[in-house]
Amino acid sequence: MADRADIEAVIWDFGGVFTASPFEAFNRFEAECGLPKDLIRKINSANPHDNAWALFERNEIDTAHFDRLFLDESTALGHPVPGSAVLPLLSGALRPAMVAALRTCKRHFKVGCITNNVVSMHSPGQDEAQRAAGAMGQVMPLFDAIIESSKAGVRKPDPRIYLMMCELLAVAPANCIYLDDLGINCKPAAALGMTAIKVIDVDQTLADLAQATGLTFGAEAAA
Repeated sequence: MADRADIEAVIWDFGGVFTASPFEAFNRFEAECGLPKDLIRKINSANPHDNAWALFERNEIDTAHFDRLFLDESTALGHPVPGSAVLPLLSGALRPAMVAALRTCKRHFKVGCITNNVVSMHSPGQDEAQRAAGAMGQVMPLFDAIIESSKAGVRKPDPRIYLMMCELLAVAPANCIYLDDLGINCKPAAALGMTAIKVIDVDQTLADLAQATGLTFGAEAAA
């Protein structure tokens, strides 16, 4: 972990950090449809570099192809689910305290966003509900640099995407903090020398971020 004085940039994931985790929506969908809990996560974690989700997030297939491939993968596990049923579940409610923390960090550090997303109306910031909630307007303009997997053709946890962000921000990995709600995405960041923070909940994240930066964060900052 870098000394506080060495921190130059804070790099953020989007979904599950600034918005509620899509995993919560996945579990609600599974319960409503009588599917095993975490089925969608199991499908997405199988063959993680070349499954339907990975191909879609790298923009190597279109929505129709994703729909068919995801259905094939879920059917192989005994529970047919079309990909088109999963895409609307990606959006989550905005977390004002996290947006406030981003604003605070921006006053002291460079800030960037690395997001695995898809070319779809349901990708972060593109869903109608998120636009109505102001996710795109409130969050995205704050970043000094943004890398979207669907545009870059590379996705987390590929180490290249973290290095691409470091190049855009003109910082060394060792001088960065990285936040993500998935441990699998935090591991390569840490291996590169970044201070990685796994986002479990808002209070824990703000406490860990305060410890790493020396700044003060809190839900009251979002008021």
